[in-house]
Amino acid sequence: MNPKFWQDKKVLITGGTGFLGTHLVKKIKKLNPEKIYTPSSKDLNFIKLADCQKAVKDIDIVIHLAAIVGGIGYNQKIPGKMFYDNIMMGTQLMEEARKAKVKKFVSIGTICAYPKFTPTPFKEEDLWNGYPEETNAPYGLAKKMLLVQGQAYRQQYDFNAIYLLLVNLYGPGDNFNPDSSHVIPAMIKKFVEAKRNRNKNVTLWGTGKPTREFLYVEDAAQGIILATEKYNEGEPVNLGSSFEISIKKLAETIKEEVGFEGKIIWDHTKPDGQLRRKLDVAKAKKYFNFESKTDFKKGLKKTIDWYKESYH
Repeated sequence: MNPKFWQDKKVLITGGTGFLGTHLVKKIKKLNPEKIYTPSSKDLNFIKLADCQKAVKDIDIVIHLAAIVGGIGYNQKIPGKMFYDNIMMGTQLMEEARKAKVKKFVSIGTICAYPKFTPTPFKEEDLWNGYPEETNAPYGLAKKMLLVQGQAYRQQYDFNAIYLLLVNLYGPGDNFNPDSSHVIPAMIKKFVEAKRNRNKNVTLWGTGKPTREFLYVEDAAQGIILATEKYNEGEPVNLGSSFEISIKKLAETIKEEVGFEGKIIWDHTKPDGQLRRKLDVAKAKKYFNFESKTDFKKGLKKTIDWYKESYH
């Protein structure tokens, strides 16, 4: 990381008080930017144009993390909100940033933007070769529009917008709300509570067959910082860990780490989501020398320890 790059910069981080945002803000603060602005959703609502205008005033760099996110169940419950809120936040914020002459706009996309049937590992070139997996398509497509908008603005206005595609994150500070959490925090919560309550079993969604890639939150923050410093092209870049694990193996690993001795029951009536998800991360290495560093089991242990300390 290059503190010199940040020294005279005024930085807006939307979603700066969220899971990824908290870790990113902590790292950027150490680089001593001139100003770091992290309004919470209570301060500003990016669905309102006036709030977007306020946010980008006198800003050099925007890192847009703010999003309505959640697991499969949450996506199925509120697909309209997932689409509308995410697309409005991104579209308006980038337009106001352009008008305010912001020097760089960093959009954070999602692996959900990839087509349902994408050869694994997912390469950036395959991003437009089909429709996303239905359970999270409204969210994935709303976030994907930031790429289209960024490329269009680069072409017409010479606006420096970059687009990073992230896999599912995990780590201390994750969202453990059962209504909206992703798979790792949802499982940790279930196993910890089952052990506490001396339950005989834990029920999990689907078959356990799909595989997923997970990126430790601090590694993701590092990747975003490196891209902000070094990458200035319109093509999307994947940020991942190159580590793939089946949901079944993930459940067994968390069960063991938590020390739950009961049985896992798979509810086959619930959807699995996409069968495989893993990114090709060669471009992140090539363009801004990013590679994830955190061993999955160590990261998982830190996350479980954090949850136990924070929630009980």
